[in-house]
Amino acid sequence: MTAARTVLVVAERLDASADMVVDQLNQRGVPVMRFDSADFPQRLALTADHRPTAGGWRGSLTDGCRSVRLEDVRAVYYRRPGRPRIADTVAEPYATWAQNQADAAMLNVLSALPVRWINNPHHDRVAAHKPQQLVAAAGAGLRVPRSLITNDPAEARAFAGTVDNRLICKPVLGGRLNTGAERQLMVATHRVNPSDIDDSVRLTAHYFQEDVPKKHEVRLVVVDGKLFAGTIIGTSEKARTDWRTDYENLEYGTTEAPASVGAAVRRFMDLYGIVFGSFDFAVTPDDEWVFFENNPAGTWSWVENRTGLPIAAAHADYLQGPTT
Repeated sequence: MTAARTVLVVAERLDASADMVVDQLNQRGVPVMRFDSADFPQRLALTADHRPTAGGWRGSLTDGCRSVRLEDVRAVYYRRPGRPRIADTVAEPYATWAQNQADAAMLNVLSALPVRWINNPHHDRVAAHKPQQLVAAAGAGLRVPRSLITNDPAEARAFAGTVDNRLICKPVLGGRLNTGAERQLMVATHRVNPSDIDDSVRLTAHYFQEDVPKKHEVRLVVVDGKLFAGTIIGTSEKARTDWRTDYENLEYGTTEAPASVGAAVRRFMDLYGIVFGSFDFAVTPDDEWVFFENNPAGTWSWVENRTGLPIAAAHADYLQGPTT
């Protein structure tokens, strides 16, 4: 690869992780074009041409100030961009149809580029499914918690008995609730008293797990096989149940993942064909690592900021590729 080839950074405008990756690439003199898919098609122009004798798509991306040729892209950092926004002058149902067309065009043309990815969004979507993750993690050699997905209250109560009535409930699918308030509501992991399980369980699927005893938790960030383990110690009951609900009562540090965990995590990522993962583990009082989940587009800037672990540099190493 030559120094002139560009890295595309596809992310929302206010994304600290993307900012840190761009800064690292700039320090190395690697050309970068950053944009949000939400800018397409109103502020971003895509032209992609494919010919029967060509090896792939050729064309350009232009935002009025910068332009890059698709064939000159060396890598893509793809992290939670917005969906394309269609002009207000387009009425429904045509606006939704146009948005889906724009979304498919941008996503699939970029995904067809034969370049380095963190992560290819098609792989990301499969890798984000929590029930499948437990199967993959166990198959890779990681310990996983006993789990139950059900809308049957009798089954939920029976499951509680098998885990000594130490029970938590968490969402099957991540996301927030738009309640109309200024900030959307996060649905947190919470402990469940089995005596409180009633017919309301029938209203939707519930994801129950055994409540794993924790000495501390680990956010394990993996970039191209490199492991960066940040420890999280909750100093309140709320933080020990779900550390995302009480940031004021957290203590941070670093640790080393056991060799067996590192090998299993790499097998897990190879299964999904992903380069980046943001893993959540509990470390028990007996120092056993228990896998909870992996977010293939998880946040990590706070891990680097709190611990100094060089995660952004690892991203830049991979995206830059060989320098000789």
